[in-house]
Amino acid sequence: MSETGNQINSSELAFKSKPITVTELTSGDFSRWDSFVNQADEGTFFHLSGWKVVLERAFNYRTYYLYTEQEGEITGVLPLGHIKSLLFGNTLISVPFCVYGGILAVNSEAASALRDKATEIAEGLGVDALELKNRAPSDSGWPVKDLYVTFRKEISGDAEENLKAIPRKQRAMVRKGINAGLCSEFCSDTDRFFRVYSESVRNLGTPVMPAKYFRILQEVFGSACDVLMITHEGQDIAGVMSFYYKDEVLPYYGGSIPLARNLKGNDFMYWELMRQCGERGIRIFDYGRSKVGAGSYSFKKNWGFTPEPLHYEYYLVKSAAIPEINPNNPKYDLFIKAWKKLPLSVANAVGPVLARSLG
Repeated sequence: MSETGNQINSSELAFKSKPITVTELTSGDFSRWDSFVNQADEGTFFHLSGWKVVLERAFNYRTYYLYTEQEGEITGVLPLGHIKSLLFGNTLISVPFCVYGGILAVNSEAASALRDKATEIAEGLGVDALELKNRAPSDSGWPVKDLYVTFRKEISGDAEENLKAIPRKQRAMVRKGINAGLCSEFCSDTDRFFRVYSESVRNLGTPVMPAKYFRILQEVFGSACDVLMITHEGQDIAGVMSFYYKDEVLPYYGGSIPLARNLKGNDFMYWELMRQCGERGIRIFDYGRSKVGAGSYSFKKNWGFTPEPLHYEYYLVKSAAIPEINPNNPKYDLFIKAWKKLPLSVANAVGPVLARSLG
């Protein structure tokens, strides 16, 4: 399934010219929505209906989860969340806090209906822009931001094969972590993860998400969301929250304390996740989004992953140009520098108020 497609497939032929309706998702249709997403070739973890629950419970966002129906069957979906902030603007996004999103549709008719409805909602809300976080380009003609890439790679069920696939210098970092006597364990304690993660993002100058957000993610997604903690001599030094979708693992929220640097805690952490997931039958390791040229971009390339461009497109309503809500924007330099110096208790108290507006 694709938004447009160069050729009309059998699904498109079946629904061509059938009456089409656009409906907003309710809880009674969550299973139908997810069934459609799971069958779509371009479907992602971030298209799942659970994110509607997360966004509403964790942040009290207004969501617009739109789907098209033809002949009683879902033919397209578009999940949207509305973020309005005095500091960071007013945006309708598919999907807030997610790296992928956009329209999934079996034919161009359904895709057009969803796109038209989304622009209608954006105009009605008076947002600055409508943002669709596409993994693949569309033919909409909308402005596209060339800032982000993603890193995805197939992994083996054989740990030694995966280790050998890591370039030599990075493999040496992994071995240093192993030789330092680091240990890993999966756990269900998101508060334990939050203690490490919150310190990590404060040190980067980024406001932390609220602790309840991580608890809600685990409650909503269950076994499709877990935490791997890394310890040294009984002390937590690093942790990562990962999502699971089909045969993929997505290490999504990761962090470490300064002690982990010399012990190569981050290197060991991602290796342990890769090793254990490979042995469990997972075949795609999705290292996630990075800004081109950022430190995380170089780190992921060092693992032998090839960057793939993401195609974030924008429908501009009140904004004259694509919004630049990211750390690369020079106007945030002073804020980032000041945030790094905050006591952790202050950063954890104030951070969630700001983080909920970043999207």
